[in-house]
Amino acid sequence: MGKTVFVTGGSGFTGSHLCQTLVTRGYSVKALVRKTSKIHHLKRIGVQPVIGDLADLKTENGALDGVDTVFHVAAAYRQEGISKEQFWKVNVDGTRRLLEAARDNKVRRFVHCSTVGVQGEIEDPPARETAPYKPGDHYQESKMEGEKVALAFFDEHEIEGVVVRPVGIYGPGDTRFLKLFKFINNGKFRMIGRGDVLYHLTFVEDLVDGIILAGERDEAVGNIYTIGGDEYMPLRDLVALIANVLSKPVPRKHLPLKPVYIASVLCEAICRPIGVEPPLYRRRLDFFTKDRAFDITKAKTELNYTPKVALHDGLTRTARWYRENSMI
Repeated sequence: MGKTVFVTGGSGFTGSHLCQTLVTRGYSVKALVRKTSKIHHLKRIGVQPVIGDLADLKTENGALDGVDTVFHVAAAYRQEGISKEQFWKVNVDGTRRLLEAARDNKVRRFVHCSTVGVQGEIEDPPARETAPYKPGDHYQESKMEGEKVALAFFDEHEIEGVVVRPVGIYGPGDTRFLKLFKFINNGKFRMIGRGDVLYHLTFVEDLVDGIILAGERDEAVGNIYTIGGDEYMPLRDLVALIANVLSKPVPRKHLPLKPVYIASVLCEAICRPIGVEPPLYRRRLDFFTKDRAFDITKAKTELNYTPKVALHDGLTRTARWYRENSMI
């Protein structure tokens, strides 16, 4: 058996794909999972589950004994209804506790999974890793602070540290983009605005390759890498491509941005004071208004990272999975 590694978020979308690939490549894998997580698939492939929670991390159970590399993927993710305090508890404080546990257990390398969201809206796409921090909400702020905690810790302690920033992750098993596929499939999709903002995706198998390279390559130590697919395009072209994959007509109807934005502000003002999740809110419009395009040259040249799944193929595989699971 190869080196022992520890994966946080092992039962999640990216984490489960990462565990599967690590096992296939001969690693011995431990995975941090919550009590409520479904873990039968992890046990089936030989992953050792470790029950725990980043918000209340306890490592006295020997979870990191003998671990060579930590792949820190788990996070409190961007969704409505999560407080700023909860984002910080998991994405900042949980990261700090895991780093300290890794140091105390003589872990050699720590790969911290951040997000391109720490750079917020991209002003001059495609953005490189050196583009400034510009988080746009509590989730992105917490991921930025977690990344900063990790980078400072790497500098101060004898641990090989790497930060990876995934671009929008998709693939079989993902439900983040399900609504987009579903609305295009049933003819209900409406473009808000002109659809000329740039959008960039990463097929989950390519992301996993990049994360593992960050754990293996000597050149990676002390660096930040954006991991993305080879292609980005205007949102209207992405929507047309998904329609083509689904064998559906390309959506042509648009809604003007300004009145939708005003409606989102009103929804927030009415719903939030009474504790109701607004059906429309400003952050939901980011998909239609903010450029998301990134330069992956650094990962290609230093990690030898090469995306293998073309966008059309990845979207086709994702659509097939949605259909096989009766989601669309």
